[in-house]
Amino acid sequence: MTQVLRGTVTDFPGFDERADAETLRKAMKGLEYGSSLEDDVVGDTSGYYQRMLVVLLQANRDPDAGIDEAQVEQDAQALFQAGELKWGTDEEKFITIFGTRSVSHLRRVFDKYMTISGFQIEETIDRETSGNLEQLLLAVVKSIRSIPAYLAETLYYAMKGAGTDDHTLIRVMVSRSEIDLFNIRKEFRKNFATSLYSMIKGDTSGDYKKALLLLCGGEDD
Repeated sequence: MTQVLRGTVTDFPGFDERADAETLRKAMKGLEYGSSLEDDVVGDTSGYYQRMLVVLLQANRDPDAGIDEAQVEQDAQALFQAGELKWGTDEEKFITIFGTRSVSHLRRVFDKYMTISGFQIEETIDRETSGNLEQLLLAVVKSIRSIPAYLAETLYYAMKGAGTDDHTLIRVMVSRSEIDLFNIRKEFRKNFATSLYSMIKGDTSGDYKKALLLLCGGEDD
């Protein structure tokens, strides 16, 4: 479960969040696991971390439509009140807003939050939460801001330092190869002063390296 939860469920053109979540739940039942995906998440996690995972799994995010600036202001104020201005933290408020509002709405909320509070939402999450919940909320924020940038960061840290997180490296490269890998490559080059191609070339070897470089598709000067 840890390896699964380290990843991210992301959208792509034509993605139907509710329909695909239901398909995934039915697929797990059909594979003789003996329980639903939601049951397994509930059984393996607890607290607000569990609550956030279940909300994401239920895929009840609002559809992207026109931005309601009054609602943006209300949500940004609610997050400020739930964190920086509160003794303790109202985690449920963060979970509700992060897990149900549309992507375009949340991007505006994050901007408005910075205007209201003087902090990036990531700074507040870092101060107000900890552990698995903190990491999950930060992953949601990063993927809302930019999926390619988030996955570029994921790939970078999968290869940075001693050893390689092969599970993450393979999962991202294979799953995004026909979706947005070119955009991930551009974000990687912009943010990490090296190319994804070069980092794979220096961090892997043999047929494994050849396969990953073919998936990568080329060097970015």
